[in-house]
Amino acid sequence: MATTNRSQGDAAGAATGVRGAVQGENPVTIPAMNKGEVFTSFDVEAFEVPSGRDEAWRFTPMRRLRGLHDGKAKADGTATVAVTGPDAPAVSVETVDRQDARLGRAGAPADRVSAQAYSSFETATVVTIGAEAAPAEPVVVTLTGPGTGKTAFGHVQVQALRHSKAVLILDQRGAGTYAENVEILLGDGADLTVVAIQDWSDDAVHVGSHHLDVGRDAKLTHVVVTLGGELVRIAPTLKYSGPGGSADLWGVYFADDGQHFEHHLLVDHAQPHCRSNVVYKGALQGDPTSKKPDARTVWIGDVLIRAEAEGTDTYELNRNLVLTDGARADSVPNLEIETGEIRRASHASTTGRFDDEQLFYLRSRGIPEREARQLVVRGFFHEIIDRIPVEVVRARLSDAIEAELAAAGS
Repeated sequence: MATTNRSQGDAAGAATGVRGAVQGENPVTIPAMNKGEVFTSFDVEAFEVPSGRDEAWRFTPMRRLRGLHDGKAKADGTATVAVTGPDAPAVSVETVDRQDARLGRAGAPADRVSAQAYSSFETATVVTIGAEAAPAEPVVVTLTGPGTGKTAFGHVQVQALRHSKAVLILDQRGAGTYAENVEILLGDGADLTVVAIQDWSDDAVHVGSHHLDVGRDAKLTHVVVTLGGELVRIAPTLKYSGPGGSADLWGVYFADDGQHFEHHLLVDHAQPHCRSNVVYKGALQGDPTSKKPDARTVWIGDVLIRAEAEGTDTYELNRNLVLTDGARADSVPNLEIETGEIRRASHASTTGRFDDEQLFYLRSRGIPEREARQLVVRGFFHEIIDRIPVEVVRARLSDAIEAELAAAGS
């Protein structure tokens, strides 16, 4: 199977007639009762223009968004989507227009940029893994940005029908400014692994919302890898549409001088006997001689356990390794519990430099300091990289981390 389509932004394609849009001329601001009750809409005009004073955007350098947040960014470029992998009936690929009734099923936009992306794409790519299908090879969705100085908007939906089992790689690369929504829906009993790789060029700005819907007794593994781009902001929102669902959300990111990476997660437990495990690890390194802004990462992890979600088992962890002076990592885990009838709910967050004891141990055995530091960083990411079930992806990430370390002389 191999298919290619070009996803082009169209600011004229406003939310008129879009299912779920909020009507009216004035933006609506509704205070959230809890983390899961934020205002959502498919209509961009239903949202106020965000600023750095807003809680959801307080870490984001708004000027570096290139107008994605306030409507100044107009679609003047094209992003190319190519899909390769198993053939039908195991996997099918469609290019659909914005009126396709399937679009938006996984969740509505919760911010203005996501709504702008939904209101502006012309065509969407829909990948469907057939019921009870178990393709041996991964499905690879390669998205190439619109190019330097260009802006585009896009939409990808992945459906894993009941009792299917598959691996999908979303490989994003190239230059330009790009905003998108990614929908991932798992039917009852489905088992899907998604590896989303942000390997953009140095000048790229990418804002993406991932809407994750896990069905009854389904299992999702969602891996976010962020290595390239000037500014990358990924926001996965997970909900369960049936009891017994299980989700592992893993992340790896490595920020260099001038890069700003953000990951905003929300896990909404609204069904009984579901499980979630969140582990994100990041490293940062800057260059004291550079005139660019220093490396910066932001991780926000929100977990909500609603009153009806008895038997929930959830854990979230974020760890950051700061390799140079000046680099900054912000980590904010949040846990909101509305019922005491749960199995487990805990979170942890650490940000620090090299472990002196680890370095001393390695150097005491004759390993030079530079090599010892590289070994510590490799081991830091080892836990997540080794869980990715595709050898070529594991090797690519290991090589990318080696390249990052070599470039900084760590």
